[in-house]
Order: sequence, then structure tokens, then C-alpha cells
Amino acid sequence: MSIHPSAIVAEGAVVPDSCTVGPFCTIGSDVTLGEDCELISHVVIDGHTEIGAHNKFHPFAAIGVAPQDLKYKNEPTKLVMGSGNVIRECVTISRGTSGGGGITKIGDSCLLMTCAHVGHDTVVGNHVIIANGAAIAGHVIIEDYATVGALNQIHQFCRIGKHAYLGGGTTVVQDVVPFSLTSAKRETHTYGLNKIGLERRGFSPGQLQTLARAFRALLAGKLNTAQAVEKIKAAGEMDTEVRYLVDFIESSERGIVK
Repeated sequence: MSIHPSAIVAEGAVVPDSCTVGPFCTIGSDVTLGEDCELISHVVIDGHTEIGAHNKFHPFAAIGVAPQDLKYKNEPTKLVMGSGNVIRECVTISRGTSGGGGITKIGDSCLLMTCAHVGHDTVVGNHVIIANGAAIAGHVIIEDYATVGALNQIHQFCRIGKHAYLGGGTTVVQDVVPFSLTSAKRETHTYGLNKIGLERRGFSPGQLQTLARAFRALLAGKLNTAQAVEKIKAAGEMDTEVRYLVDFIESSERGIVK
């Protein structure tokens, strides 16, 4: 085990021999690290926090810290993180609250860039990118392969669908539909299909064409959301991706960004 003499690892913490803990890091007594994790320096990992293998934490990251919620009274809530994540400088991830389910989750193979914040009871899927300075409020769901742009602000209880791409500086107060390209000029709009991102992830031309037709029905006409969904269903092109898109819209509680 490589633990720098200036690091503090509390009694009870589980740190495998394959991990590297750099200068001035602090690991709390209820923390469990997986194999081959690296804490470069000045990293704080606290609370009831379970971390998988092959995660890399850059300087001044604060992981599993108490939630920024005045109702929190030191209940034994948790943060659970998967494997293969990169957590850059000054990232903060809060553990859950008893009122929000008690757990914050980060999936596998995510990149959280400098100064990003993930609030309490948030669920982040796999292969998610959260760029510099993004502020994710509590109770947010970010699904697989979504990209949250720099300086984004995500309101509590919003959902970001799979493969969605959010441009920099976007404020989100409603659900962002899967596969979409969403950004803010004067106000936040969904501009269409995230075609380039989907092509990079192996979506076929046929899948892209079917999704593009669904997005035209949703965004290009004068139909309201319910009418657009009925038009998409009536077209009879309910493959896996379109079905997921429709289900996401129909299950939205906050409404969607259009």
C-alpha cells in the first residue's frame, strides 16, 4: 500500500494494498475503496462512502461530504460510486439525505471536470461527462452517456435523458429529452437530435433517421407535447430508441424542454 506520511486514513477505512493515497489526503472511517484507486493529493473522502475500482481523484476533490441541506442532521446516508471514474480538481459530491432516499450514486466510466458539483440524492449513470463548473442540484437523475456542459445549472428533480448533450451555460428547470441537443441563447431550448454524439456511439443510419423523424414531430410543428407524442406513436416507428423517448416524455413530472 502506498500511503504518503502526511495522509490521514481513519481507523475502520478499507483501503486495498493496490491503492495510492497521496500527500495530505483524508479518508474517513466509514469509507471503502476498491482496487487500484488513486488519490493524487489533498483529496477528502468522507461519510458512508463506497467506491469501486480504478477511480482517480485529483487534488482538492471532496467526495461523500455532508449534503448542503439544512434538514440534514448527520443521518448515516451514503455515496456509492462505481469503477473507472475520473474526478478532477475541486469536484464536490454530497452524500444523500434521509428525505431523498439516503443515497447519492455515480456509475462507471464518468468524467467529472474541475469544480463540478453533484448534489445530494442525485443519480448519475454510466459514461456521463459533467464539465467544468456545472452545478447539479439535489435529486437529479442523469442517464447514461449524457453530457452536461460547462457552467450548467440543473434544478432539483430534473432528469437528463440518455445521450443528451447540454451546451455550456445552460440552465435546466425541466426534463431534457434523450438523444437531444439542448442549449441556451436567450432561453433554454431543445434544438434537435444529438446526431454527432449518436454517430460516435455507433447508432446506425436507420436509427438516426427514425429518431430524426420523431424529433421533427416533437419540435418542428405547432403541436403541443401530448399531440406530438400521439403523432409519433401513429407513425408506427416505435423501435427501442423511439419507445424510450416516448416513455421518457410520458413519465415526466416537470415537463420537458422543447
